[in-house]
Amino acid sequence: MECSKASTRDGALGFSWVRLRNQIARMTRRDDADDLLQDAWLSVAARRTQADNAEALLARIATNRGIDAYRRERRVGSTIVAETTSDSVADSFPLQDEVMIARERLDHVRGGVAQLSPRTRQIFLMYRLDGRKYREIAEELGISQSAVEKHIAKAMAHLAEWMEHW
Repeated sequence: MECSKASTRDGALGFSWVRLRNQIARMTRRDDADDLLQDAWLSVAARRTQADNAEALLARIATNRGIDAYRRERRVGSTIVAETTSDSVADSFPLQDEVMIARERLDHVRGGVAQLSPRTRQIFLMYRLDGRKYREIAEELGISQSAVEKHIAKAMAHLAEWMEHW
């Protein structure tokens, strides 16, 4: 197999890539038959090997690589007790720049909350931070539920405008 022929897959060599890939998949019982065949192709092309039966050579090299991969996976698999997934390996913490941006945004929101009147700020924090209901806030502060709604609406409008100009 010459290097110039190595650049073409079908036709020039007289065999079908798809048929050869399917043969390797049957022989190795692996899902990565296309990768094995490509690796074998590159190996043969790099060596500029002359072969009487290029199809058989590629099939043998790809099959051997599949067997080697299977043995390697079996050997490595026996030493690993627990199955590792990307969730167990991946870091679930945010990136440092994301943390810094979130802290800056929080500081900016705190500045907006500080600009609210004391009563509106108290009602807003009771609602948003403590998770209290309008009715509970109204009963505790001795005001109507409608007044609580108005204070929260005023605070939300102020903070939306405050964050918009940031």
